[in-house]
Amino acid sequence: MPETTRNVADVTTDPATAATGKTAVLYRMALPDHLCPAGQKARWLLQSKGFEVDDRLFRERAEVDAFKAAHDVPTTPQVWIDGTRVGGYDALRQKLTGYDPDATTYRPVIYLFAVAAATALALSIGFLGALTWQTLGWFISLSMILLGMQKLRDIESFTTMFLNYDLLARKWVPYAYVYPWVEVGAGVLMTGMILTPLSAPAALFISTIGAVSVFKAVYIDKRKLKCACVGGGSNVPLGFVSLTENLMMMGMAIVMLLHLAV
Repeated sequence: MPETTRNVADVTTDPATAATGKTAVLYRMALPDHLCPAGQKARWLLQSKGFEVDDRLFRERAEVDAFKAAHDVPTTPQVWIDGTRVGGYDALRQKLTGYDPDATTYRPVIYLFAVAAATALALSIGFLGALTWQTLGWFISLSMILLGMQKLRDIESFTTMFLNYDLLARKWVPYAYVYPWVEVGAGVLMTGMILTPLSAPAALFISTIGAVSVFKAVYIDKRKLKCACVGGGSNVPLGFVSLTENLMMMGMAIVMLLHLAV
């Protein structure tokens, strides 16, 4: 069956009957004021996996409501494969790619550190003409900025996760809200190599407390927690990544303070 795009009003075949072999049936909204992005993604995913798409479009809101009532579903798009309703885009993604939204992953941290490293290299080559110890310093300070911004993106979720293990935040809740601002501020000042008497002690303070908190929670208390290092809602496990983040800050702060004292 060739790929088709038809209005729902022009379709009479049952989706379970039409969805056979490598033909998938997709119902999605294409209203005058709303082209459903999840429906577009579902169509693209099906095509990328070799399916021919029997693409059925809702052109009016009344058609959407009638479809939901008839099939007892809360949302659209809806997909049928091999005569069976799969569900919406998230369910389709799980079925075709094995994606697990609850699975542990280090991907957000890898991407963040990769961007910080690439930026540090660009700064070093562009301004210094070579890789130096400053490259490492920029990598750490830029990582601090990016990590802090991830925390500030949803500070309520971050603070909830942070309070699970940070020793100072559990004693004084406002510290959880202050922490990402200090991390970003210290990172900005360290990147610009200015106000070291302010930035280095601040970074040393929060990183020392952070390192001790993570070490106690993970390696002494043996607690299995999610890391708040890349903000709330992540599936990055607490442990090596967060400890590394804090140790990098500690190391850079100590080096800067020693350099200041010379």
